[in-house]
Amino acid sequence: MLLVRHTSPIIEFNKILGSLVKLKYYLTVISLSKQMEVKGIRANFVTLNILINCFCHLGQMAFSFSVLGKILKLGYQPNTVTLNTLMKGLCLKGEVKKSLHFHDKVVAQGFQMDHVSYGTLLNGLCKTGETRCAIKLLRMIEDRSTRPNVVMYSAIIDGLCKDKLVNEAYDLYSEMDAREIFPNVITYNTLICAFCLAGQLMGAFSLLHEMISYGRSQDVYTFSILIDALCKEGKVKEAKNLLAVMTKEGIKPGVVTYSTLMDGYCLVGEVQNAKQIFHAMVQMGVNPNVYSYNIMINGLCKCKRVDEAMNLLREMLHKNMVPDTVTYNSLIDGLCKSGRITSALNLMNEMHHRGQPADVVTYTSLLDALCKNQNLDKATALFMKMKERGIQPTMYTYTALIDGLCKGGRLKNAQELFQHLLVKGCCIDVWTYTVMISGLCKEGMFDEALAIKSKMEDNGCIPNAVTFEIIIRSLFEKDENDKAEKLLHEMIAKGLLGFRNFHGE
Repeated sequence: MLLVRHTSPIIEFNKILGSLVKLKYYLTVISLSKQMEVKGIRANFVTLNILINCFCHLGQMAFSFSVLGKILKLGYQPNTVTLNTLMKGLCLKGEVKKSLHFHDKVVAQGFQMDHVSYGTLLNGLCKTGETRCAIKLLRMIEDRSTRPNVVMYSAIIDGLCKDKLVNEAYDLYSEMDAREIFPNVITYNTLICAFCLAGQLMGAFSLLHEMISYGRSQDVYTFSILIDALCKEGKVKEAKNLLAVMTKEGIKPGVVTYSTLMDGYCLVGEVQNAKQIFHAMVQMGVNPNVYSYNIMINGLCKCKRVDEAMNLLREMLHKNMVPDTVTYNSLIDGLCKSGRITSALNLMNEMHHRGQPADVVTYTSLLDALCKNQNLDKATALFMKMKERGIQPTMYTYTALIDGLCKGGRLKNAQELFQHLLVKGCCIDVWTYTVMISGLCKEGMFDEALAIKSKMEDNGCIPNAVTFEIIIRSLFEKDENDKAEKLLHEMIAKGLLGFRNFHGE
């Protein structure tokens, strides 16, 4: 079109530029418009609006406003599309206050704003946490000729829900109903999700019943939110019933819905039912993803069905799926807890060869297993290797190693490691302190154990019932009855002595 002698009308060029904008080729549009200018093809109002849109999406607001200047210079009158695009561009860049000032300026000059304008501003305010300002703007809109619509209300409801102000969000939803502004699926999903996160399942289900009874459309996300909430509360039977309701309503469950239900069954230890859902998903033509496999692998490993979990890994590889760090960590932990440390170490090597980086969870699982198996040299070597690779140990990693060293007769090494944590100013938790105290008590070093208990309290870490019981039991065994009784009274005073005896029953 640029090369032919008789130049095509500008409308034809605009069609091409508009199509490229839909494909998000913003830089290409800008480049082509420059080529048009070089060829003497004069941009019209539509072309300039397209350019403003491109610069806005690229976050180049100075260029966007320079194109606005060109529009005015050429004698064109900016319309709501021009102004809305500029306001949206400012909001996308996080400059919502500038967008509001721009709005005030153009309104003062007599320009009329529409639903899109206010929807853009309200959404921008809510996205930047300015929900109160958004409500004020909504009230201001009501005093003008523009009537608030479902998009405006939904933006504010979403903002209030993100601020955990669920009751206020519901009040705004009720206001919509009173004004006969009908909520859409986004409004409902936002509120249902907020109710679920706040643990108000009854409120969430009343909204679902309302959607169904009023014939309002639901989507896969509506049901997935509720299924997830039920599963998190261990109500897996109710979650499965909801899956049936979902299907009855003509909504096909997706991979996320099925995976959520599988996860729910695994959480309550019903792995066989999770496996049935996994197979049902495949039969319904829904392909499991890495997340789905990870849920099943983790569930099987937790139930000590590690060989079945390993078969699923092979199935993933056969399907050319890429297992991630989570996949390998579940299997390595499962193998370690089954005492198959060599297999776990081999799997870690395979993980490395497949380009999946081992993380602190991988190393901690292996280190814990080596310590429990009294392979302390290997455990220490693995700990050093972990630090060399720049992976920072967690407090659980340190606790596992300190516990292993104490139980393996290397108390001095354990004390050195523990002292290292104190010197570094690490936030040592109750379990790490208790493990160190236990190691000292085992060697009859009660003064040192009590000194650590005192240090623990000074650092604001409160000893729990296990901490007290370890020291008290050790003192009784060594006939240090007076010291034991004194600690027992302290334990009672702190309200830590429940209906338990010293056999741990």
